Amino acid sequence: MAKQPMLKFVDVPRDMPEKRPPDLRRDDFHEIYAEYADSKAAEQAGRCSQCGVPYCQTHCPLHNNIPDWLRLTAEGRLQEAYEISQATNTFPEICGRICPQDRLCEGNCVIEKSGHGTVTIGSVEKYITDTAWDKGWVKPIRPAAEREESVGIIGAGPAGLAAADRLRRAGVQVTVYDRYDRGGGLMTYGIPGFKLEKDIVMKRMDQLADGGVTFRMDCDVGRDITFDEIRSAHNAVLIATGVYKSRELEGPGSGSTGIVRAIDYLTASNRASNFGDTVPEFDSGELNAKGKKVVVIGGGDTAMDCVRTAVRQGAESVKCLYRRDRANMPGSQRETANAEEEGVEFVWLSSPKGFTAGGSHEGAVGGVAVEGPGEGTVKGVMVQKMRLGAPDATGRQSPELIDGSDYTEDADLVIKALGFEPEDLPTLWGCEDLPVTRWGTVKAEFGTGATDLPGVYAAGDIVRGASLVVWAIRDGREAADAMLKQFDGVAKVAAE
Repeated sequence: MAKQPMLKFVDVPRDMPEKRPPDLRRDDFHEIYAEYADSKAAEQAGRCSQCGVPYCQTHCPLHNNIPDWLRLTAEGRLQEAYEISQATNTFPEICGRICPQDRLCEGNCVIEKSGHGTVTIGSVEKYITDTAWDKGWVKPIRPAAEREESVGIIGAGPAGLAAADRLRRAGVQVTVYDRYDRGGGLMTYGIPGFKLEKDIVMKRMDQLADGGVTFRMDCDVGRDITFDEIRSAHNAVLIATGVYKSRELEGPGSGSTGIVRAIDYLTASNRASNFGDTVPEFDSGELNAKGKKVVVIGGGDTAMDCVRTAVRQGAESVKCLYRRDRANMPGSQRETANAEEEGVEFVWLSSPKGFTAGGSHEGAVGGVAVEGPGEGTVKGVMVQKMRLGAPDATGRQSPELIDGSDYTEDADLVIKALGFEPEDLPTLWGCEDLPVTRWGTVKAEFGTGATDLPGVYAAGDIVRGASLVVWAIRDGREAADAMLKQFDGVAKVAAE
């Protein structure tokens, strides 16, 4: 690879990896961005200004040393670039694919602020780590020495896996408990393959298992094993369950057949389309958009995942309702643009107030058609038009109803993508002394994840609420470091 000088942003324009045309990518669940060629990755990395105060690094939750691995990439020193990248990030190939870089590192790039177009940090990060896997630079986990301490981790999502990696490399004995049959959490069953192909996640799962992490899958805490039993079996426990309880919609007809939760819809699609599992709800059409008029309600990244999945399943039409405008939506602007290219229609400043329903439904006597709240099959969404008023407590403009603007949007399948809330863990686990906030998240110390229960830590979405994978990775790593510090302190006292 030819060595590239830095500071090329004035002469070299920003150039993303080639994106497959919409008419091709609508038909499959493969990732839509191609890999950089070596020379192109070096060229784009060489656009970095190597600024003295790297805002990209500051605004990365993991504080990745971005300028240094960009420089090394430009110089063709890819193995060194990978070593620096993975030193702060447990899963750089995953973050390179799914992080909303437009809101984090790239959105705060100094040359972007000066009008030259941001460095394509995420694409270079993905390229570095994919190359590392191909070249064999990603080494097996082999601790220098084994330790006696044991940690139980509840949840095989990004926070739990990041902590497991960190602890196992230090020689700690680690067991991960998860309710699902595969690890990865929402990276496996929530995020579609066109953003994150599943072999990427499974490679990390295999690496952890090969490195000595024990996985107890299909293990639901509170049903198959008690929380107290896990605490008794380990020196410390990390709660990293994530948040899976979907926010609900109220209003007439909200219980109609054909109104489904985003997590159920995406899980069924990932199982069927990416793993080839038999999914009765998918095969029956209950969680399959093929041939249907689909309406997705929400404006976050989960909503974008749903609309783009519906397109690939062969929906007749796909619309996304969001109560604010494009500038105020929480989802990635890049994902919104990708969805529009693929044929999704966005209906801004719109909010559902109920649903129309009709036809037969399970339980109707003799299959007689019924209508009314919670009965029959959904036929449409009753929409209220909105306008933006004064800013709310967060500074965002609050949506207000426009009187007399209601109309009905036809729909055969309605997907609720309104966000996630924590489950009631103290009740589910029979542990009433587990400290939780008024929102149901676990109370944990900032920077360590320690709770008021001795030896119990928490990390990821179950602490901070529904958030990004990169934040979960940071939380998991910090909790693991705190446990190691506690173990070393105990060992030191015992030695004295």
